[in-house]
Amino acid sequence: MTSSTSRDATTAFAQTLVDEWIRGGVEHAVVAPGSRSAPLALAIAADGRLRLHVHVDERSAAFFALGLGRASGRPAVLLCTSGTAAANFHPAVLEASHGAVPLLVCTADRPPELRGVGAGQTIDQVKLYGEVVNWFAEAEVPTDRPGAGAAWRSLAARSVIETLGPPRGPVHLNLPFREPLLPTGDPLVDAPGRRRGAPWTHRVASERILVEAELVRLVALIGATPNGVVIAGWGSGVSSKVMDRFTVAAGWPVLADTVSNLRAGTHAISMYDVLLRGVAAADLRPSLVLRVGAPLTGNPANRFLDGIPALLVDPDRRWLDPAHTAHELIEADPEPLLDTLAERLEARSVPIPDQTAWLRWSAAEGRARARLDARLDAWSRPFEGRIARDVMAGLPDGSALVVASSMPVRDLESFAAPRDGVRVHANRGVNGIDGFVSTTLGIAAAHDGPTVALTGDLCFLHDSNGLLGVTERGLDAVFVVIDNRGGGIFSFRPQVELTDHFETLFATPQPVDLAALAGVHGVIGIEVDHADSLVPALREAISAGGVRMVLVRTDRADNLTRHRELWADLA
Repeated sequence: MTSSTSRDATTAFAQTLVDEWIRGGVEHAVVAPGSRSAPLALAIAADGRLRLHVHVDERSAAFFALGLGRASGRPAVLLCTSGTAAANFHPAVLEASHGAVPLLVCTADRPPELRGVGAGQTIDQVKLYGEVVNWFAEAEVPTDRPGAGAAWRSLAARSVIETLGPPRGPVHLNLPFREPLLPTGDPLVDAPGRRRGAPWTHRVASERILVEAELVRLVALIGATPNGVVIAGWGSGVSSKVMDRFTVAAGWPVLADTVSNLRAGTHAISMYDVLLRGVAAADLRPSLVLRVGAPLTGNPANRFLDGIPALLVDPDRRWLDPAHTAHELIEADPEPLLDTLAERLEARSVPIPDQTAWLRWSAAEGRARARLDARLDAWSRPFEGRIARDVMAGLPDGSALVVASSMPVRDLESFAAPRDGVRVHANRGVNGIDGFVSTTLGIAAAHDGPTVALTGDLCFLHDSNGLLGVTERGLDAVFVVIDNRGGGIFSFRPQVELTDHFETLFATPQPVDLAALAGVHGVIGIEVDHADSLVPALREAISAGGVRMVLVRTDRADNLTRHRELWADLA
């Protein structure tokens, strides 16, 4: 029997965290089952207001939560038990950090007296993820003490706020629990929240803006530079409306990475990867670069821009400058900055900006796009560049397109035509291929519309555990899988010349029947063997609903040859 004076602090603590997270705007919880995490898992399930997703594989669970955060802009709660379970979250925590994705990581732990004494399933979880998290806190073991409720609510409220940055990113809460781990039936420790469902601590965000003297200087510099360009990479933080306004006011083109979601603007150039491989690229060389977001995906454009004075808008001082080319680091929020610069450029009592540079880019873009499309349309056998182009073109409005690293994201950058109505997502923070299936499914769970993924065979295999239980999750997602039996990107790298070891160490072909693997998980697949059949198959899979696969087999050697033929022809 329990004492009539005892109160259940563990259950109260867990329920308080859940309630406060909801008050802070959290909508999803991803749980990898375990014993030590039982208090919080039970509180999440009992509350019923969070959408609960249970994954038996911790790495897949973490990337699923990452996908939720990437698509929604809000953190999902990610929960596991103690020990190596927490270590399996690490790859997704790294991507959340480098990719600026909000993520609330909760690792259950043994209490202090069971650490360092050989207790099972116990490792050192204090600051397990090092400096990559926005904030780390180890909660106290829940106890019935004066002021406990306020401390619990403050912890929960801050954990949500810290994921939102700036910059957005992961937060790690290490949560030690003593047994009993299940509700005791005793009265709960009081932990009342704010009135009317308000969060314990309300976040008030503000814009980071430049001082007047710097704005005046930048307007003068841009206005005096008719042949500048804007570079927009992933994480640009600029809307298409503001980017359009700025580029028109400046008379500049914008070279927009496909993951920037800025390619459909009036001054956007999508064929830069092709154009800058050509012999006439020198005619397009600008005298000033303004960059928002990360560098472009492809190397030709980055090499082309080397040595040109560059203004890097980097509000969080993340130092996204791998080529070490930035001349100025502008610590300001890019959206209001570009909007203000555009407004002042428009108001200047000077002639309309010289459009020569923009017209030269635009003319080259039109010629290259027409010639590229003609070449692609003439090939009946599936070619990876055409697959990327046709997937983008074939999606219905309101779709989310999730693109894998390595060749898929590069082919999308090189070949996909601009269009509105599609939101592109990619794990470009660390550029890894791990967790792709789970990230896609997490995005599908948070996205109100069709979700389609474009990936290669190795990337799909790397996270095939993400398909566990997928038919029971009520999700709609289509995986377009390019099966070229290996790592196709290495055919474009110097390693391809190592004929004795290339296949074994780099291409690494796998014998797995991908359609059969998908079928084991209940995923229906269709194989496409003709280029013209891809879009109809894709649309059929989207209309059918559920999780499906469209499998396209290609040949690595043929793919390399066709890429080189196109570059030579378009040059």
